[in-house]
Amino acid sequence: MTVVMLFGFTTFLTSCLGDLDTLPIDPNEPVGETTYGKELGAYKSALAKIYAGYAISGNEAGDGESDVAGVDGGSQASFLRALWNLQQLPTDEAHCCWNDVGIDRFNYMTWDAGNVFIKGMYYRLYYQVNLANEYLRETTDEKLASRGVESSVKAEITTYRADARFMRALAYFYLLDMFRNVPFVTEADEVGKVAPKQIMAKDLFTYIEQELIDCDKDLIEPFVGYNSKYYGRATKAAAWALLSRLYLNAQAYIGEAKYTESITYSNKVLGVGYELETKYADMFKADNGKSREMIFPIRYEGANTQTWGGMTFLLCSFVPSSLQESINAQGAWQGNRARVSLQKTFEKENVLSSDSRYSMLKPDLADNIDILTPSRYKDGIPVVKYSNMNKDGSKPASNIAYTDFPLLRLGEIYLNYAEAVLRGGSGGTSAMALTYVNDLRKRAYNNSSSATISSSDLTLDFILDERGREFFFEAQRRTDLVRFDKLTTSSYVWQWKGGAFNGIAVDKKFNVYPIPADDIGSNPNLTQYTGY
Repeated sequence: MTVVMLFGFTTFLTSCLGDLDTLPIDPNEPVGETTYGKELGAYKSALAKIYAGYAISGNEAGDGESDVAGVDGGSQASFLRALWNLQQLPTDEAHCCWNDVGIDRFNYMTWDAGNVFIKGMYYRLYYQVNLANEYLRETTDEKLASRGVESSVKAEITTYRADARFMRALAYFYLLDMFRNVPFVTEADEVGKVAPKQIMAKDLFTYIEQELIDCDKDLIEPFVGYNSKYYGRATKAAAWALLSRLYLNAQAYIGEAKYTESITYSNKVLGVGYELETKYADMFKADNGKSREMIFPIRYEGANTQTWGGMTFLLCSFVPSSLQESINAQGAWQGNRARVSLQKTFEKENVLSSDSRYSMLKPDLADNIDILTPSRYKDGIPVVKYSNMNKDGSKPASNIAYTDFPLLRLGEIYLNYAEAVLRGGSGGTSAMALTYVNDLRKRAYNNSSSATISSSDLTLDFILDERGREFFFEAQRRTDLVRFDKLTTSSYVWQWKGGAFNGIAVDKKFNVYPIPADDIGSNPNLTQYTGY
């Protein structure tokens, strides 16, 4: 199997799997001098492995040679599948009927520190941190000089180092978002010498913020649409978009409002020239890499990125069998359904037939739109959001996933800007906020006049609902509900929240995931989040 084409330029990722061994699976075995040398190729392949870890789970097709030991690579340590489970299943949007040990605990918000799915996500993120740390250790000026690396090669590696720093900041962002106070290691720490110390959320926030600002100068310039040389790599705009999200959530993360900063970085992204995809559904199809809305994807290229996690999971686990062929999916696993509360978010509009986003929900194919029996896969609403078909109706080379996951897209920046303005941030205007929200809605409503809202309609409650309509099943909902203080409180309940059919409030500790029990047990420097 060839290495996944996560970057646009072919030479970056056409190396064989053996080339990925330039970074060890065990971070306690640093890369030797003879591995990297003075040519660019090994540095490319090592960076490719960092990117690959966000798309696939190991070095072989179907999640073989898994990066993360002790958990299942495809279902538990796959970044995108784990992210989706932890961000969607505890919310008003999604429910899983499978009986895998621990997965049902997300449906009810009753997990504990022994949950293997939490463990899988946690160790996947630290695997990504360790890869980036090792890359940065091996690409210092001193190391490059000792190998006789020429200045032209060194200049390219400077950009690669910025990529590695962005990808590490991304991992730490999700650790902050989900776990708050976590172990902290950088390239400055000696590998395996001492147990990592715990960093508090406020200090981790500052670290992520500074890393994204600092690496900005060396990241590649933003581009709009597909670029055969650079598509799939982090750009300056990806760093700005992640900063926009980080600052928007600062109040939840560290108790400090940073809405002005969120607007500042939203404006930087908006100045690039990205454009909304003309049709909402096209943002989630096999050729979405051409979209002018895409800021930063997790990229999939058929057999070269074959996994039981990633986009295969997002294509197969929602779709009913009757629609499997229509989206060119590998299967119809039917384990995940939408909760009726997602439909109710759309019903607040009273114009369901006009909203193209709602057409992705298939209540007519449900035995019960209510989840009467949590383990019954025909209870709940089937969803067909992602498709492995091209925009023109043609198929890609196979039914193995070619659809990229839009981790950062322009639609989010529109709503980040609007929410930050409503929350009192400076540097934006209410008029522009309304324009951005209405632009999204007009796209959803196929330019119907029923789409637009007035300034009096634009409230924070409306923003939360609109984020639900715009980003459902995109692995953002838990973060949104925490920010709005809705995830655990009695101010908003849904079926099976807290384990009750009609929903009840739960302990506020469930706003944050616990550090896995085995890491707490093995590292005396760690203190568990209160309540676990």
